[in-house]
Amino acid sequence: MKDYHINIFYSEEDKGYIADIPDLAHCSAFGDTPEDALLQALIAKKAWLEAARAEGKPIPPPMYRPVIYQMAAAAG
Repeated sequence: MKDYHINIFYSEEDKGYIADIPDLAHCSAFGDTPEDALLQALIAKKAWLEAARAEGKPIPPPMYRPVIYQMAAAAG
């Protein structure tokens, strides 16, 4: 089963880690550590999906693949 890709990066401006899910518009989270940002992103993903279902909105399939993975698949 494919799942949504989660980007995690450090933000100098926020002095912490940001985790975002590119396939789910505006779904992101903050944490003091990468692990905390990931945990918060998983909570945000669950809430995002529940809200979309409750409102009858379409849920996009997991499609985002970072360029590095695309290049590795093409080289393999």
